[in-house]
Amino acid sequence: MTGGNESCTAGPTSMSYLTCLTYILEEWTGVEHIGDYLSYAFYILWLFFPLVVVFVLPGVIVILFYVSILLLHIYKRKNELKEAYSHDVWAGAKEMLATLWDGHGRIWHGYELHGVENIPSGPGLVVFYHGATPVDYIYFSARLHIMKKRNCTVVADNFVFRLPGFKILLDVLGIIHGPKEACVRTLKKGCLLAIAPGGVREALFSDEMYTILWSNRKGFAQVAIDAKVPIIPMFTQNVREGFRTLGGIKILRSLYERIRLPVVPLYGGFPVKLRTFIGEPIPYEPNMTAEELAEKTKAAVQVLIDKHQKIPGNIFRALMERFQTQKKED
Repeated sequence: MTGGNESCTAGPTSMSYLTCLTYILEEWTGVEHIGDYLSYAFYILWLFFPLVVVFVLPGVIVILFYVSILLLHIYKRKNELKEAYSHDVWAGAKEMLATLWDGHGRIWHGYELHGVENIPSGPGLVVFYHGATPVDYIYFSARLHIMKKRNCTVVADNFVFRLPGFKILLDVLGIIHGPKEACVRTLKKGCLLAIAPGGVREALFSDEMYTILWSNRKGFAQVAIDAKVPIIPMFTQNVREGFRTLGGIKILRSLYERIRLPVVPLYGGFPVKLRTFIGEPIPYEPNMTAEELAEKTKAAVQVLIDKHQKIPGNIFRALMERFQTQKKED
């Protein structure tokens, strides 16, 4: 090996570092023309690097979830003695998680929250369009906690409660899977409750056209009527450009309808600009039916999409918006 190093610098002209490394590898492995193999390997790496990146970046969100879970376990261990004496032993943990996720939103997406004044001081049902991931809702919840010291319970799909290790996170954040009676009880306690009527189907199979996929769902409207609370529409700009799915593949749609699990691959994690807009509340009206209220809510969310989202969505444009200033909305 020493002889190889000396030969790299011997003679009137010294070799480049890469040529020298190739020469050493050839002597060490006994493989001739190893430089050609390395060139081919680097070419393959360069060719597939973008593909690897777009499928690996979503893993960052998964890592953040498990970092949150680890922090909760550490917090619980350190505060076991306080549990019997505190009405909310998790108050500090909630503050910690809000800071963690809000920091990620600020740094990676330049996250902004607009229209927070439309959230009532009392109970209310926040209804939002579901992106490929719920990351925009997480940023909203974290920012709301930091700004207003308010927690917002959210309704999640059943599969979320089967994810390994997630129980402590779901318990601390008050995430529920329904049913309707549990949602009404939450609102009658004076809490905020959030729900995406499109659910997993909208997350996986909507696209850059931002089509609302609520079918004929009206259960959320009945919850608002039974609890006698207003509905607050919400939408996040560029949420489909941050993460996208391969939901256009028909066989994946058929597989989802059969097993009802999110089997559609995600890609993205791009640092696009995200802005959440909260619309004016739809007040409780005792004479309005669930069907009418559901249609009125869907129309309100569509208004937010039409006003704040350029259709079709474009990843490059959403990235460039990180460097643009937003004009103040009326």
